[in-house]
Amino acid sequence: MKIRYKHQRFQAEAAKCVSDVFQGQPKHDGSRTFLNKFGALNFDGFGNFPLVLDNESICENVRGIQMAEGLNPVEHLEGDGRTFTIEMETGTGKTYTYIKTMYELNARYGWSKFVIVVPSIAIREGVFKSFESMAEHFAGEYGKRMQYFIYNSKQLAKIDAFASDNGIHAMIINTQAFNASLNEDKNKEGRAGDSAARIIFSRRDEFGSRKPIDILAKTNPILIIDEPQSVLGTDKGNATRKGIKLFNPLFTLLYSATHREIFNQVYRLDAIDAYNKKLVKKIEVRSVHQVGSTATNSYVYLDEIVISKGNPQARLGFDVKTANGTRQTIRLVGEGFDLKEQSGGLQEYANNFKVECIDGLTNTVHFLNGLTLHPGEVVGSVNEDILRRHQIRETIKTHLERERQLFARGIKVLSLFFIDHVDSYRIYGKDTAEKGKFARMFEEEYQRALQELMSTFKDTAYTRFLSNPKNAPENIHDGYFSIDKKGKNVESKNKEGENEERGFDLIMKDKERLLSQSCPIRFIFSHSALKEGWDNPNVFQICTLKDTSNEIKKRQEVGRGMRLCVNDKGERQDADVLGDHVFDTNILTVIASESYDDFAKKLQTDMAEACASRPVVVTATLFADQLAQTQDGHSIKITTEQAVEIHEELIVQGYIKKGKLTQKYFDEKKADSLQFGEVENLHSFIIKQLDKVFNPDAFKPANGRNKTEAHLVKDNFNKKEWQELWRRINTRTYYNVSFETPKLIKSAIDALDKHLNVTEIRIVVESGGMESIRDREELEAGAAMSAATVKTIRVTEVIGAEVTYDLVGELVQSTGLTRRTIVEMLKGVNPATFHQFKLNPEEFIIKAGRIINDCKAISLIQHIQYEKCAGTFGTGIFEEATLRGTLGKNAIESTKSLYDLVVVDSEGIEKSFAESLEAEDDVVVYSKLPGGFYINTPMGKYNPDWAVAFREDSVKHVYFVAETKGNDIEVSQLRRAEDAKIECARRHFAAISTGDVAYSVVKTYQDLYNAVTK
Repeated sequence: MKIRYKHQRFQAEAAKCVSDVFQGQPKHDGSRTFLNKFGALNFDGFGNFPLVLDNESICENVRGIQMAEGLNPVEHLEGDGRTFTIEMETGTGKTYTYIKTMYELNARYGWSKFVIVVPSIAIREGVFKSFESMAEHFAGEYGKRMQYFIYNSKQLAKIDAFASDNGIHAMIINTQAFNASLNEDKNKEGRAGDSAARIIFSRRDEFGSRKPIDILAKTNPILIIDEPQSVLGTDKGNATRKGIKLFNPLFTLLYSATHREIFNQVYRLDAIDAYNKKLVKKIEVRSVHQVGSTATNSYVYLDEIVISKGNPQARLGFDVKTANGTRQTIRLVGEGFDLKEQSGGLQEYANNFKVECIDGLTNTVHFLNGLTLHPGEVVGSVNEDILRRHQIRETIKTHLERERQLFARGIKVLSLFFIDHVDSYRIYGKDTAEKGKFARMFEEEYQRALQELMSTFKDTAYTRFLSNPKNAPENIHDGYFSIDKKGKNVESKNKEGENEERGFDLIMKDKERLLSQSCPIRFIFSHSALKEGWDNPNVFQICTLKDTSNEIKKRQEVGRGMRLCVNDKGERQDADVLGDHVFDTNILTVIASESYDDFAKKLQTDMAEACASRPVVVTATLFADQLAQTQDGHSIKITTEQAVEIHEELIVQGYIKKGKLTQKYFDEKKADSLQFGEVENLHSFIIKQLDKVFNPDAFKPANGRNKTEAHLVKDNFNKKEWQELWRRINTRTYYNVSFETPKLIKSAIDALDKHLNVTEIRIVVESGGMESIRDREELEAGAAMSAATVKTIRVTEVIGAEVTYDLVGELVQSTGLTRRTIVEMLKGVNPATFHQFKLNPEEFIIKAGRIINDCKAISLIQHIQYEKCAGTFGTGIFEEATLRGTLGKNAIESTKSLYDLVVVDSEGIEKSFAESLEAEDDVVVYSKLPGGFYINTPMGKYNPDWAVAFREDSVKHVYFVAETKGNDIEVSQLRRAEDAKIECARRHFAAISTGDVAYSVVKTYQDLYNAVTK
């Protein structure tokens, strides 16, 4: 299989931010002439054309980018003035982004020589593999191919091609090379020297008696440093820093999620952005840890609580007496279970170890002696191996649950174990090898878990997969460490050598093979080899079978599994595919060896450190002096008075308390029902600013132990009322749109003239001084200096003759309309409107595209027609749906739904709505419609919320499909895209029924009742 790459807005924005740093730089083809040592012009080479921009121009560009991106603008260029920082959260496609940036820099300025520096062989191999797998994708987009290679001092021909060819070239090099071949101190004979260094620093005949390093330096490559905190280290005089200078780089780009130093930051996609935009997986934690007990020698382990139709049961681990001593067992038990009796009379359970209560709501088991256990907790005499065995067991169970859910969708599930020592996994003798303790534990626990769960699996295709001899326990796991020349696993060495290179062949070079079901390996054991540089999108479980030191951050632990998964066709399962259900599929479960609370606290602390530049409280200053776009399309600068008004409105609405965002804010934001009263015209701006505030609870991982899976209730599904409702709504449709292009052009021209306003670029010259210093606090607060005078210079035109923009092409891409239609629109607008393009071209393109798309959406709504298809939705979508929720939070127990548990998107509106459906006598059966049920619209797939069947003769409309929205019901208050989808849904249901199925947007059950009785 091949991973399919696609254009993503945030990656394009990152590339654009870097390219915009050099706006005003003329484009050159890069042809340069190199001189030989005698001054003869005998060698034509190709290097990057020098920068013609001065520091002041670059600084102005950087400041403009930073203000647009919500970053703190620099007063002057930081560091050497030629280093720029790009922050991208782990798992969001950092490598893709800087490769795209290289193509963009070539397209805009002609620069074609790039050097990528990485901290390890692992990352080097991963980057090389990315260049390889993305080659077709970028060649299709830019019409040219990049040449790329891994630096090797023994392969001088590649260095020669790098300098002598006029195409785009990238050289990938790892830091270990700087300690050897690129270390000028080792350019000497004898043991203190290095043969590779002697090659790169010596004059070579094939290079016209020049040094290879000098040829590289002549190209003035653009330096891209991947993970600079590891590449550069803390020692300012280390070999890597010295070696980098030898390249004579044009400028340097730093890419990482965890920068140690930041210089001239131009883009930020941190953990908050990535999570809010659903670009990474959601995190859950399942804890396996020991807790204190009054009976320290009495071993009891609570594996899980099982919710079923009857009373809840618990799976308990305990000791039992045998003829040969004692052994541990796990049993499914109910209330009244007596451990002393069931253990064969073991005295360790004499102190009232009898199950008193199994509470499914609080997820606890209570014993008569006062002991209370949560799933994953163990008491008594427990050694480390027992805890590790339970962790392995929990990982396998979680893996099989996730695998069952995703198998039919072609998504392979991988689990990753981190261990301390190789011999815990495999032990080598002189001529033999045997399984280590973790390998033995894994195979034993896998077999046990399979026997327990197989009877509960109803999917015959999946059970056949599990029963296939190819997937026997000994075949489905492997260890990936460094491998010596005899093929044995050895401890990873942090140096350049054959051991490490061979050890990464499968995990780094054959990532796609791991994603295929044809490869039986589903469980991976490793250690420091996977510390950084390797991640696989289909890692769904991470288990650390070692004590994590304080130096290892929780964020680093989970980083190997944060990337969104792909299916067997290589398609990323992101919002484009799953819509709002990204986190239903993309869940990373960490099986931790500490309590859930401890893990969650540490993870949130790590995230807080990573997002240290973000505000932590909401004050009026968050809004003051910011550029905002109003709902009617005007750009304004928020005054101090307006900022105070916004802040006060947030307090009135209950969205902030003591400077912190409240749960009400997050609930209503999720339900799209935020209301800002007197400042509603700034709706989008307010949300954008509040998104910048660090909220630790946003990163609090879900407690996987508290989640309960919903099961289909056949009796409710087979009720005649549901069968009738389903028969009426399961018809598929297709749509036709036949609007008149001239009318669309006219409406777009009117809208552009009325609403298109770009931000005028101004240069502000401020002067001020420090009159006096009252105290230290004044200095720390930055209040000792004050502005005295301000002079503003209007910029009447920013496009230079050397910079070209394909305005029509950009609008064609963002709207999907033809070039002819876009040209007619632009020709029809007022000259003053079109002149704004020269004032701020990027903003003009973005805003014009939005306005045209709004006009297009309105036109689509007015002219769309739905027709029935021959096909219908199958009932399998209800069985395939995987619904997991937490009772008392986002889930309620149900007797009327198709499932025994109703899982909702929010704890507010949807939960209240479901509770009302349960309580009302007129409701016979209902369901929250699964994601597999959808209506095709020009704006993408639309999944209605609810289908409800009422008691006959109780209401006018017995069969009803409802959409719950937190907004007031007037459509004009909904977002236009959502408005368009809802109108499409109305027309869809009108087309498939004869008026016997009603559809409406509601907020409460009373709204629903009013609609069905009309």
